[in-house]
Amino acid sequence: MTTLPPATFLPDFLEHQARVQPDATCWIYGDRTWTFAEAWESVRRTAGALQAAGIGRGDRVAVLEKNNPAILQLILGGSLVGAATTVVNWRLAGDELDYVLNDCGARLAVVGADLQEAYDLVADRLEHVERAIALGGEQDQFEAFVAAEPIDRQGDVTPDDVCVVMYSSGTTGRPKGVQLTQHAMVQHCRVGGGDAEYGEGSMMMVAMPMFHVGGTSYALLGLTHGIPAFIVKEVDPGLMAAAMMAGCTHAFLVPPVIAALLQAGEQAMALFGRLRQVGYGAAPMPPPVVRAVIAAWPDTTFMQVYGMTEFGGVISVLGDAAHRDLERPERLLSVGQPVEGAELRVVDPGTLEDVPAGASGELWFRTEQATIGYLGRPEATAELITDDGWVRTGDVGRVDDGGFVFIEDRIKDMIITGGENVYSPEVERVLAEHPAVLEAAVIGVPDERWGETVKAVVALRPGTSASAEELIAFAREKLAHYKAPTTIDVIEALPRNPSGKILKRDLRKPYWAAQERQV
Repeated sequence: MTTLPPATFLPDFLEHQARVQPDATCWIYGDRTWTFAEAWESVRRTAGALQAAGIGRGDRVAVLEKNNPAILQLILGGSLVGAATTVVNWRLAGDELDYVLNDCGARLAVVGADLQEAYDLVADRLEHVERAIALGGEQDQFEAFVAAEPIDRQGDVTPDDVCVVMYSSGTTGRPKGVQLTQHAMVQHCRVGGGDAEYGEGSMMMVAMPMFHVGGTSYALLGLTHGIPAFIVKEVDPGLMAAAMMAGCTHAFLVPPVIAALLQAGEQAMALFGRLRQVGYGAAPMPPPVVRAVIAAWPDTTFMQVYGMTEFGGVISVLGDAAHRDLERPERLLSVGQPVEGAELRVVDPGTLEDVPAGASGELWFRTEQATIGYLGRPEATAELITDDGWVRTGDVGRVDDGGFVFIEDRIKDMIITGGENVYSPEVERVLAEHPAVLEAAVIGVPDERWGETVKAVVALRPGTSASAEELIAFAREKLAHYKAPTTIDVIEALPRNPSGKILKRDLRKPYWAAQERQV
C-alpha cells in the first residue's frame, strides 16, 4: 500500500505533492493540464479571492457546475479560509435548485456556463447570494476572480471546520445538507481508496458527478496519492473513451455504466479493459454483471464500495480477492468489510440492542469520517447520530463469520436508481400536489440498466381522472428527471395494515421475488 503523507487539514495533501513533485501532472481537463505546483497555486489564489470577497470561516460558497477542477479549487481554497463549499446537483429542477441554494445559505455562487440559464430562472428567489460568478464560456468571470494574491491557511481555521456540504435526498420530502469537516475528509482520503494500488503511470478517471461524494471524494484520492486525475465533464461515452485513450488506469464507476460498457461492443470493452483497477458502488451491482465484467477484463482488479454521503463516501470495501473467492462465492453479494478505523454494530431497530452474531439488524457505524450533522436540522441530526457517536445507516444487514457485511433491506424509504438516491416521500409529496391524486405510494422496482427504477401506485380522488403519462409528466416538471416515476399504476385504494399504514412491502414483493438481491 502507498505510504500517505501526513495531513491535518484537507489541503495538506496537495501542498505536500506540490512540494515533492511540483512538475508532475495533477489535473487534466479538456485541453488544459495543471501540475501539482500549478494546482496548489490555483488553490491559494482561490483562497485569496474568497477572502477578498469577504468569505471567511463559517461562510458557504455554492458551485453549480458539471465536473471541473474549479470545484476542487473552491473546496480546497475555501478550506484555507475556513469556508464550506456546497456542490449543487445540476440535475435538480427549478424549485429544488432554489431550495438548496437558499438552504445552504451560500453568499457566493459560481455558475457554469452550461447551467447559467437554470440559475437565472431562480436567481430572483435566492435569499443569501450576494454575488454570482460565471465559470467558463464566453462570459467567464472565474479566471479574473481567482487572479488574486495567493494566501495560505488562515490562523483561525481548525480541522473541525466544515469544508463540504453535500445534499442528500430528504426522507421527509426535502434534501438535507450533509456537513463534512476537514478532519472527516482527511480521514476518508486515508482509507476511502480501499486496497487500490497506484504505481508508475497510474492515472485516475474522475467521471462520476462531483455533486456526489463518489465524484468529489474520488477526485481527492488523486491528490492524496499523488497521481494525476483526468476529469471528465460528465458521464459521456465519447469523453470517457478520450480519458481511456489518454492513459487512465483507475476508475470509479456506477453499475449502470459498467452494464452499458458490457453491451457497447468488443471495441469499447477492449478499450476499458486497459483499466488496472475499477471501483464501483453507489448502487448494488447485479451478480451476473459482476461475473461478466470479471470474465471480460481478466487483468483488471475490482473493488466494490458501500457508503453514504454522511461518511464522506466509502465505509465498507469488497476487495478483489473476495470477488474471486471460489470457496465463498456468496460474498460476491456482500459489500465487504468496514474500512480501517470504522466500528460496526448490527442493532435491533426496536430495542436498540445488538442482535446475535449472524442475525439481521440496522447497520450502525462509528468513524472519524462521519458528518457532524445536517445543516440547520438538529432534529434530523439527532435521529441520525446517537449521543455516543454511532451513525444509523437506515440499512438492514448482517455480518458473516469473516466480518463481511450483507445489505438485505432498507429501513429508510429509499430507492437507488443509477447510483442516485431517491426518497419516496419526496416523490409522493409532488404527486400529491396533482389535483386528481388522493394518495400515492412510491417504490423501487428492479431495472436491468439502472438497478432500480421509480414506480408509483396512486389512488385518484372520486370523480377525477388522470393517466399515468399525465402524472409522470407532472412529476417531471417539478423533480429532477431521475426522481420522477418511470411507471405509474392507478388503483382504487392502496393496501394498508390495521393501523392504516400503507403496505409498501406488499407492493414491492411481486417485482423482487425472482431477484438475487432484495435492494
